[in-house]
Amino acid sequence: MGPQRVFGMTPWVRRLFVANLVVFLFQMTIFVDPRFLSTFGFVPLRALAQPWTFLTYMFLHAGPLHLAFNLLALFVFGPEVEERMGGGPFLAYYLLCGLGGAVLSFVLMQFRSVELVIGASAAVYGVLLAFAWAAPDRPIYVFPLPEPIAAKWLVTFAAAVSLALAIFPPNDKVAHLAHLGGFGAGFLYLKVADWRLARAERHVRRAAQPSVLVHPGRAARASDAALKPRRPHRDAAQVEIDRVLDKISARGIESLTPAERKFLAEMSRKMRDRH
Repeated sequence: MGPQRVFGMTPWVRRLFVANLVVFLFQMTIFVDPRFLSTFGFVPLRALAQPWTFLTYMFLHAGPLHLAFNLLALFVFGPEVEERMGGGPFLAYYLLCGLGGAVLSFVLMQFRSVELVIGASAAVYGVLLAFAWAAPDRPIYVFPLPEPIAAKWLVTFAAAVSLALAIFPPNDKVAHLAHLGGFGAGFLYLKVADWRLARAERHVRRAAQPSVLVHPGRAARASDAALKPRRPHRDAAQVEIDRVLDKISARGIESLTPAERKFLAEMSRKMRDRH
């Protein structure tokens, strides 16, 4: 069973939603001094002297519209991604994508100077990518378009716009490099996760196949076995392996729940240990 939704949000989506909202309220009421942003926002030229800003910057926002866009995207796409990944992995993925945005801004600061980076956009763009990764053809309604568009094309469009604005930046003070960093970190995470799961699936399939070799010492008992057939014993683990493999064959590896992914990885590890 996946994480329970409250007000349409899964646990970590709800906590991140509240955290961003509360920090913004503090920005508007208590911490109005510009030094607050320079202390906790990501400034590439001072990043090594303020390493905490690689993470804290993603909880700050430039204004109500900036905050509203990120929270709306988190609300729409986040719950399904968390249900698919599980709570802990979802939080790690979210923070990793946000970290990717800061890292790319820092690495490329010699080519594209950015004074201040704030906002959860890099992390949210990573969540959008994970949503489209698992359901590329899911129709998404985007105002004011009259017809829905597939999630994969929405992600492609968002990445293309961010790339174009990073190369030819307008005077909007938006850190488009951070968006690309979120996409990049998310892509690497999802690619590696799929590769590891596919490798575990192949290993489990090979190990689960019945052997066709007969031990010489048992050859003499072959006729007895033929005369007295016995129903092969299938323990609970083998039954679950067969069910998971059948699900992968029917619906694809991305259809596995976090518990099924963990089970498959554990079975693969145990089977490797036997050899």
